[in-house]
Order: sequence, then C-alpha cells, then structure tokens
Amino acid sequence: MKAMVLTGPSRFSENPAPLVLAKMPKPTPGDGEILIAVSACGVCHTELDEIEGRMPPPTFPVILGHQVVGKVASLGPGAGRFRIGDRVGVGWIHWACGVCDACRAGNENVCRRFRATGRDVNGGYAEFMTVPEAFAHDIPGIFSDAEAAPLLCAGAIGYRSLRLTGLRDGQSLGLTGFGASAHLVLKMVRHQFSHTRVFVFARNERERAFALELGAVWTGATEEAPPEKLHAIIDTTPAWKPVVEALKHLAPGGRLVINAIRKEDHDKAELLRLDYPAHLWLEKEIKSVANVARRDISEFLTLAAKIPLLPEVEEYPLTDANRALAELKEGKIRGAKILRIA
Repeated sequence: MKAMVLTGPSRFSENPAPLVLAKMPKPTPGDGEILIAVSACGVCHTELDEIEGRMPPPTFPVILGHQVVGKVASLGPGAGRFRIGDRVGVGWIHWACGVCDACRAGNENVCRRFRATGRDVNGGYAEFMTVPEAFAHDIPGIFSDAEAAPLLCAGAIGYRSLRLTGLRDGQSLGLTGFGASAHLVLKMVRHQFSHTRVFVFARNERERAFALELGAVWTGATEEAPPEKLHAIIDTTPAWKPVVEALKHLAPGGRLVINAIRKEDHDKAELLRLDYPAHLWLEKEIKSVANVARRDISEFLTLAAKIPLLPEVEEYPLTDANRALAELKEGKIRGAKILRIA
C-alpha cells in the first residue's frame, strides 16, 4: 500500500519534506480488529509535534494521522460489530486497557497504557490501517468523508474542552488560536448557547476575519485586551505567550482550558512574566485537556449531525502531506486540512 511515512524526527526549517512516500505492507487485522480502506485523514498540529520531536513516536518508521475515515475492508478473528463496507472513523484514542481505575471511571483518555493512533501504532496517512473494532465509530451519513475527518479529533477535543470550561449560557467565552478545533467550538457555542458571546484571539488577519464570519463578536491579536473580562477561555495554540495573555483576560473565578498536548519551547521565557495579582489572583483556574475518550467522539458525532455542524475543509492529495503540514506550521489555516487518500 502507499503511505506517507515518518522515518525520524526533524525540523521543518531543516527538512521541509519530513514524510516520504513509501510502499508499505498492507496490514492484517488481528483479534477483534478491523481493516479500514482509508478515504480521508485530517491533518493535526499534533503531527507537527511528532515530526519535530516534541512528542516523538516510540518507534520509527511510523505512519502518522489520527482523524481517519474509511470503509471496513475486512474483519479480524472475533470481530463482528461492523460489516464489510461500513463507513467508520478513528480518532486519537486507538486503545485503552479498560481495567485500570481511570478506564473503569470512564476516563480512558488518561489510561496509563493509552495507545494513540498515528503515534504508538500506524495511522491514516496511508491507504489502509487497522484498529480494534471497539475503538472505531459509525460516521453519520450527513457528513462527507472530508467533513467527518476533523470531527474525530479537532471536533471531539473541542467538545471536551468546551465541557471542561463549565460554561453557562450568557457567560462569555474566549478562544485563543482559530484553527480546526476552535472554529468547530465556535459553531457549537452558537448552536448550544443563545446568549453567550465569543471573543477570538488569533495571530493573523485571515483567522480573525474567518472568526467574524462564523459569529464571533470581537477579534484581536494575542496581546490585545477584549472589551470585557471573560468567564472562560480555551487555548488551542502551540505556544506559551497566549496562555499568559489569556490569564490576564479572565474574569474572577474564570477558567482557562488548555487544549494542547505539547507547547513549543521557543517562547518558554513568557512563563516568567506570570504575575500573581495580574494573572492568577481572584480564584482563576487552569485546566488541561488530555486526549479524548471514546465517549467524547461518539457524543460529539451525534451532536454534530444534529446541528448539523459542517466543518470548513481544505483538501490535499496524500502525496501533498508535507505541503499541508508546512502550511499548518506557518499558520495558513482556514478550518481543517484534509488528506484525500482514495
């Protein structure tokens, strides 16, 4: 099968084409697994972290990609939840043990044995991949393959992040960064809350204009102060500066939810600017988001189909994966980037 393969960590500044097109053996589904013929796979900032070594895969070579949509091509021994030809999706969570305290409490996203799609096992930047059938999801018919792909990570993690804010209707929400996840959060808020105002902080004018198109009441650069203090802010950026700035903009008792697996080190000195009275006093909270559980994906897909929530997408052929990733790195974003596999 054809796949775009990562053979080792490298910086985009030194290697603008870190993924190589390769012929790989077609995988065979094991016990309880299904084989998926991949049709589309979303491109996520997490892949930049894997490529550039901030969150390296445990082994190389590896096939990235964890927002995967395709059709069931074959069933492994004991698999029977799906039929051949069913359309399914796979998110970041590829497997969790199901028996530890976290899993039994419904928090499989923090299982110590958690395996991630496209990091710990091969993912969707390929023509085929396997997954335990219990960790695959039905895709509602209202979505095209390209529309469904970003819902599996950007949408599901945005759904979890919004839930963790504890936001109530009428309270104000801030979004720092406005890529695949944040634009879906804004659409969710517009559907679920009648009186909540959304304020967007983004680094470039294109993202800010897009946010206004989707219903934000105000946009500004990271350093700009919004016209009012905010009850909650969701940070989706790879940097520390937006975190420090966001804390200044929270109302007393407000909560900052950080939706990122890793932060880049280039602006780590920004943390030294933290000033207790200005940034943390008055019972402000910081909450991190760790991965997603299967419940997040399934609940969000149901909600997204009901709204319906149709993401904005930019499509690329599989062989243009490096270009899509480079544009993501440069901040050239409008919605979600999708690789078209078949």
